[in-house]
Amino acid sequence: MTDPGAEPADAVAVYVHWPYCARICPYCDFNVVRDRGWRQEQAVLVEAILCDLEAQAVLLGPRPLASIFLGGGTPSLMRAEDVATVIARARALFPAAGPVEITLEANPTDAEAAHFAALRDAGVNRLSLGVQSLDDAELAVLGRNHSAEEARRAIAVAASVFDRLSIDLIHALPGQTVAGWRAALEEALRLGFEHISPYQLTIAPGTAFERAVARGGLVPPDEDTAADLYEATQAVLEAVGFEAYEVSNHARNVAARSAHNLHVWRGGDYVGVGPGAHGRLTLDGVRTATVAHRRIADYVAGVAAGTPWFEQERLDPRGAAEERLLLGLRTVEGVPLPVFTALDLTPEAHPLAGLIADGFLDLASGRIAASRTGRPVLDAVLKALLT
Repeated sequence: MTDPGAEPADAVAVYVHWPYCARICPYCDFNVVRDRGWRQEQAVLVEAILCDLEAQAVLLGPRPLASIFLGGGTPSLMRAEDVATVIARARALFPAAGPVEITLEANPTDAEAAHFAALRDAGVNRLSLGVQSLDDAELAVLGRNHSAEEARRAIAVAASVFDRLSIDLIHALPGQTVAGWRAALEEALRLGFEHISPYQLTIAPGTAFERAVARGGLVPPDEDTAADLYEATQAVLEAVGFEAYEVSNHARNVAARSAHNLHVWRGGDYVGVGPGAHGRLTLDGVRTATVAHRRIADYVAGVAAGTPWFEQERLDPRGAAEERLLLGLRTVEGVPLPVFTALDLTPEAHPLAGLIADGFLDLASGRIAASRTGRPVLDAVLKALLT
């Protein structure tokens, strides 16, 4: 696998949103719907995604492909034939000179060796497995439809099929202790994968978890405990060679980093197709944010009418720089100085100078990155920079 940083400057990534899930998790605020087996609706959606890809390729003109990411939702619920068709169309529309990372998100309940092998044969070369926890009680709190044993089996099956495997785990759960979280990480690391995304539980607006917190039925850890859990994450993973190349993403080595996510965090263009998918495109020289219609029927109708986007915003230079800063400071690479100067921020003046002097940000080789001290309080650092 090549260095994820090695791609043409004009490369474009493709994000495909598959909205169907077997169950809607109570913490999820993504654009998802229950999969009720409506194969005709799904076949129509696949055709709409293909048409949307073609229309956006016309808008962009000839561009090399950086990566493909099938997310959701649960794209492992897609028919392998449909996955193959979408991948082939994206590759045909955006030819690539070299290898392309193609990631698909999967749930442990879909971990049949034959199905995973079919997805691999369809073109997927990196699997992102939504394990979330290896504890049955925690999985019950999270509303997941798999057991801890099913999660362990899924990791083993996925590792036997895919050379590149990432897993997700969630921490800062109600009642979770640092000792328990360390033990969970240490167990997970014995199962074999090259990439792990340990996310802190977020109580998102409009979710069942938000309502449970409001009723007092769910009590997340306090800020101090959450900070201790974050520090434990870094300590356990660093001890076995996993680098936190982004706040919530750790890779065993440079080649194990997610090329798709890096492309997005570096401010690269990406096409978003599927209901509710976000995209960032350079159109007529202007950075443009796109959001597709969220409802499946609206999206399909919009694609047919040539209007798949619910929102389309042309970002001014300051808005584009602010977005680049918000994403880039999450990574160990940081952000080039010109992005800061576009926001009237200089290393010699407040507030940037103070954050560097206090050790929250590091300046080196024409780039600024969050330090080890700054990363746990990144939201506060960004607020100080942008307000």
